[in-house]
Amino acid sequence: MAFYETVFIARQDLSATQVEALAANLTDIITQGQGDVAKTEFCGLRTLAYSIKKNRKGHYVLFNIDSPSAAVKEMERQMRLNEDILRFLTLKLDKLDSDPSPLMQSKQSRDRRYEAFEGADRFDPIELDVEEVEVEIEAEEGEKE
Repeated sequence: MAFYETVFIARQDLSATQVEALAANLTDIITQGQGDVAKTEFCGLRTLAYSIKKNRKGHYVLFNIDSPSAAVKEMERQMRLNEDILRFLTLKLDKLDSDPSPLMQSKQSRDRRYEAFEGADRFDPIELDVEEVEVEIEAEEGEKE
């Protein structure tokens, strides 16, 4: 079985209970295909970047899925047929993330997460001694003259 992350956007005029029922229906499709939905996040009603089918807002829902590909394909087929779903995207992952998605995190928690990585090598800027660079530039300019 493989790991997947699926996000779908439901129409703005659906109620929260209707979106939860829609998500439960899609979860049932995965479980019938011998898969498991590890995490479901209801990100709420959010403004879209551009209107989709005359909708300016949409209900965002995220699934973390551990399932065979046939079950995921069936879920995507059902999403294409459902008129309440505006868009969806499924990505294959190497591993599932148990942390809240960036949509659910507050700005403060994202900042704290960045600060935790500040000491890591990949975030360290290249340290240059400014005086040495200035001396090298002056020497190169002197050679040109």
